[in-house]
Amino acid sequence: MTNHKDQGIVSSMIVTIIVLMIIVASCSGCSTAVPVTAKFPDAPGKGSMERCPDLKKLENGVKLSGVAETITINYSTYYECAVKADTWQDWYQIQKNIYEKAGK
Repeated sequence: MTNHKDQGIVSSMIVTIIVLMIIVASCSGCSTAVPVTAKFPDAPGKGSMERCPDLKKLENGVKLSGVAETITINYSTYYECAVKADTWQDWYQIQKNIYEKAGK
């Protein structure tokens, strides 16, 4: 009869030890001694980091056709640069939101 009591005590001790080991393992998995820092992503591509080119200036004594050509070139240059700037700002806002949500 004492043999069965001893087996019951040993079994309950083993179960208690296993439960304690699981609790300790699960608690220690959440902590780290090394500080974790997130790195903000690099900018996509080199095209987004290039400065916009200067717009063309009119020369003295230019004919009306030359004025129209310069205006057309300046409009296209401006809108290309605007697309780059808008794309850059959109990308930055998306990355900033992702970065801030990941820190929470």
